[in-house]
Amino acid sequence: MRAAEVGLCTAALAAAALACAAVVRWRRRRAPLAAHHSVLDLIGNTPLLHLRSLSLATGCTIVAKAEFLNPGGSSKDRVALEMVREARASGQLEPGGTLVEATQGSTGVSLALVARAAGFRCLLVAADDVSAQKLELMRALGAEVEVVPPAAIANPSHPVNIARRRAAERRGSVFTNQFDNLANARAHERGTAREVWEQTRGRIDAFVMSAGTGGTIAGVSRYLKARKPSVQVVLVDPPGSALYHRVQTGVLYNSGQQERSARRHRYDTIMEGVGCDRVTANFELARIDRAVRVTDEESVHMARHLLEHEGLFVGGSAAMNCAGAVKVAHQLGPGHVIVTVLCDSGQRYLHSVHKPPSE
Repeated sequence: MRAAEVGLCTAALAAAALACAAVVRWRRRRAPLAAHHSVLDLIGNTPLLHLRSLSLATGCTIVAKAEFLNPGGSSKDRVALEMVREARASGQLEPGGTLVEATQGSTGVSLALVARAAGFRCLLVAADDVSAQKLELMRALGAEVEVVPPAAIANPSHPVNIARRRAAERRGSVFTNQFDNLANARAHERGTAREVWEQTRGRIDAFVMSAGTGGTIAGVSRYLKARKPSVQVVLVDPPGSALYHRVQTGVLYNSGQQERSARRHRYDTIMEGVGCDRVTANFELARIDRAVRVTDEESVHMARHLLEHEGLFVGGSAAMNCAGAVKVAHQLGPGHVIVTVLCDSGQRYLHSVHKPPSE
C-alpha cells in the first residue's frame, strides 16, 4: 500500500473514532441521570451491619438493620409511607388532606416528612413528656403539633383518643392509627423482613426486637417464620411493660395491674416508644417465641458500648435491642446468627440515654 493510501486510511479511522466518541457523548447526555425522583424513594433498603464487638463477646454473629439511615432517621419512615399509600389507594386520603396521629416522636417525624414530600398536611398529638427536641423537629418539618397531658389509654384525654377525635372533626382528615393500622405490620413484612432474609441469605437463627406498636416484630416474624419455622423470635421489653407478661404467660396483666386504672407509664423507664399496656392489632399478628427483660441501666450501658467500640450513636430502643440480642446469644450459645434492629440514632436522646453521667 502506498504511503498516501495509508495516510488516507489512518485519517478515515481517526475521523470514525471521533464520530463514535461524539455519539457516545451525545447518548450519555440524553440518558437519564441515575437519580431518585423523591425523598420517598430513599426509604427502605437499609444495610445490615455486623456488630463485631458483640459478636466477639458472644461467639455468635450479631447483625443489625441500620434503620437510622432512612431519610427521616428511623424505621418509622417505612410505616408512615405505607399508611399514606394505603390511605390514598383506598380513597380515604384525598389530595391536600390531613394526616392525624398520636405519637411519642419517631412516627410523628416520619409522618411529617412523608406528608410534606407527598403534598399533605399533618396534625400530631403528643404528650407533654415527649422530648422538646422531637417536638421541635416535628414542627420544623411542617406539622401542626398539639401537646396534651399524659393519660391512660382508657382515658378520653389519651393522645390516641384525642387524635381520633381531631380527625373526625376536620374535613379531609385521616387518623392513621399507627398502633392498630395493619399497614404498619405490612410495611415491615413486605420491606424490612424481605431485606433481612435476602441480606442474610436465609442464614438466621433468631430475630430479637422490642415493641411499641408491634408492627416491626409482627411483620418480620410472620415473614421469617413462613420461610424458616425454626427461627426464634424474641421480644425485648422494658420492666413493667405488659407485653413481657403477655408473651411469657399468655395473660396481659398480672394481679397487680389493671388497665383502666393504669397511669400512662406504670413503669419508670427512660426508653421511648417501647413497651405497651395493651395488645395492639399489629402486635396480635406477631409470632413470638419468648421474651427477655432489659433494664434502663443495661440499655444505657449498651448505647455507650456501641459508641465506644462500634462508632455507632444509637437511640434507646436500638441499644435495648442490642442488649437483648446479647442475652439471646448467651442463651443460644456460640455459632448462631442473630438479627436485631437499630431503630434510630442517638440525636433525639441527648438528654436521656446520652445524658452525661455527671448531669
